[in-house]
Amino acid sequence: MRRFLALAVALVSLIAAGFLWTRDRPVAVATEAAPAAAPAESEAEDGALVAPVSDVTPADREARRFARYDKNRDAEVSRDEYLASRRKAFARLDTNGDGRLAFEEYAVATVKKFGKADRDGDGNLDADEFATTAAKRRAAPACQCSP
Repeated sequence: MRRFLALAVALVSLIAAGFLWTRDRPVAVATEAAPAAAPAESEAEDGALVAPVSDVTPADREARRFARYDKNRDAEVSRDEYLASRRKAFARLDTNGDGRLAFEEYAVATVKKFGKADRDGDGNLDADEFATTAAKRRAAPACQCSP
């Protein structure tokens, strides 16, 4: 029992020390532009952390999106190429395979998603639970190594 009490006191002390150490630190403001710094730098002159700046431009991002759709690499996206991703999503929802999506088939997927998000099972989503329903973006691969 004494060990548990000593551990609890030590834990509270560490939390309090961390709070006191960080309370006077400057907080980054989202409206300020990030200073132009080399990507390898993680701290500014004043010791504040600087977020890394992405070198991917909107034009590059759009070119990558176009390349994902252009399966045959002919520099044109055909109607079939454009609809391919939607066909896959439709096929996942069309559980009876009749080529028609009934409301019940659509609702099953939606109800499952709601059920996973409703962690406390009260039938309502609070802000934290609702945030889990947002579409997840896949992380880019860390390495583009050739085999």
